[in-house]
Amino acid sequence: MQVQRVVIAVDCGQVVNPLTVRAQMEGGMAYGLSAALFGAITIQDGAVTQGNFDSYRVLRMNEMPRVEVHLIDSDEAPGGVGEPATPPIAPAVCNAIHHATGTRIRRLPIDPAALRAA
Repeated sequence: MQVQRVVIAVDCGQVVNPLTVRAQMEGGMAYGLSAALFGAITIQDGAVTQGNFDSYRVLRMNEMPRVEVHLIDSDEAPGGVGEPATPPIAPAVCNAIHHATGTRIRRLPIDPAALRAA
């Protein structure tokens, strides 16, 4: 399974550096999408088996979707842009899957085998 396109709209108040905001949105989305697709943590003999990115899967460059970032014009004071794109990507992908297949995703990371079985 691969996400093809993500559209992000963000209102973070007055934008001081638009390229930084766009980069933060893309990075936060990639982090959240990695968790939604691959973020399983396993325990063996009381310890986490994933020790680094060689054993904890993250989104690869060739798996990165096309990303559109829309900055909302605002007169509010500048705000933070560290995390706004991370939390909504998993529910957005799960809702897209439901819309396309009728299958509700109830557990993360998303199991492609469960999609094939549905």
